[in-house]
Amino acid sequence: MKKNVSGKKWSSEMAVTPEVLSQAPVSDTSVVCSQDQKKSVNPVKYAAKAVAGVFIDCFTPPEDDYPSNFRKKGEFQKLKSSSVSSGTSNSEKKQGSIRSYNLTVESDIIGNGNYTIAQIYKATRNFSPSLRLGQGGFGTVYRGTLEDGSLVAVKRAKRNGHGKHLGAEFRTEIQTLAQVDHLNLVRCYGYLEEKDERILLVEYVPNGTLREHLDCIRGEALDMAARLDIAIDVAHAITYLHMYADNPIIHRDIKSSNILLTERCRAKVADFGFARLAADRDSGCTHVSTQVKGTAGYLDPEYLQTYQLTEKSDVYSFGVLLVELVTGRRPIDNKRVMKERITTRWAIMKFTEGDARSTLDPKLEETTSNIITIEKILELALICLAPQRKNRPIMQRCAEILWSIRKDFRELSVSDTCSLSSSTGRSNSVGEPVLATLVS
Repeated sequence: MKKNVSGKKWSSEMAVTPEVLSQAPVSDTSVVCSQDQKKSVNPVKYAAKAVAGVFIDCFTPPEDDYPSNFRKKGEFQKLKSSSVSSGTSNSEKKQGSIRSYNLTVESDIIGNGNYTIAQIYKATRNFSPSLRLGQGGFGTVYRGTLEDGSLVAVKRAKRNGHGKHLGAEFRTEIQTLAQVDHLNLVRCYGYLEEKDERILLVEYVPNGTLREHLDCIRGEALDMAARLDIAIDVAHAITYLHMYADNPIIHRDIKSSNILLTERCRAKVADFGFARLAADRDSGCTHVSTQVKGTAGYLDPEYLQTYQLTEKSDVYSFGVLLVELVTGRRPIDNKRVMKERITTRWAIMKFTEGDARSTLDPKLEETTSNIITIEKILELALICLAPQRKNRPIMQRCAEILWSIRKDFRELSVSDTCSLSSSTGRSNSVGEPVLATLVS
């Protein structure tokens, strides 16, 4: 047993079971408000938010841009011209948010932004299988080369029977991406609808997914320093969605295969098909009631049981991601023995027993800095994975803790290096006379 931040005991047994996963989702979507928690907008709160924004220095919001017409046929649509409707007046927006974070199309990245379906076919060589980057519930992603030589990722929705489900996901992703612009979020350049084609053009991130790197499909294993940088990048991205977007957003599908890496191994969060606007806290709303969506192994058990979605569901998924980062294991691994199949359950149990060392990814060295760092990361994961959302930290706090962990890791790494150098020096001094004796 380990105590969480609130002082209560927390069991390493998580409530993720096949029975829970098989529960039929509710079909209605509503926002639930607690009447006794209603309060007026507090300007001091927003001033505090503005000051807190200094913490993440890479938030760079542009002007409001959003498509006013989803159904315009045969022409590539830039996400601009009108702001996203949030059901509030201009005066309410001034009081209720810091500023709007929406998307512009940058001409130096994708030319003039006006593309037809024929040009998209040409850019992807008629959606050649050799250019396929990945596939998900929405459809398939391809690498595309535009006429000016720019590389982009082209998301093509499934063509057979789009239906309401895929249509909703397509629009959700557009609406979400139109509101956000952050260094650690994949950027969207525009969309196109023509006949049975739904195309989304997004930023091309060349170095594959985090999961591919943890599996060493993309070269050598990531060292601990790179893993810490990735964790911080993801924490920044989610903090931005929760606190700094014009309308707070819950991603709802944070996982390693949705984390893309640049050539310098910096992380960008992708895939907003399941994203939802968070409840309006200033109106007294506590959560959004909605059907369960996400990926098994990353799903918040409280959300699974109650269908109540909050930002803390992303925090839970982030806790799973932290465990995945340091162990290298997938969240659910049926090839393992029974007690190790749920990775978070196994890792947290080992941590609470004082044996965090045994959970370290075998591809990482068992240095002092790595061992101490994995203990600190698992301690953070422990509170992120708390069964009840009230006991989980907010994402901004996770980012702050990770900054501290990285600072300590760098200092310990210097000590490790000095110790190794000193040890090597002593070995050489002992070895030299022995070698001289053998030569003579």
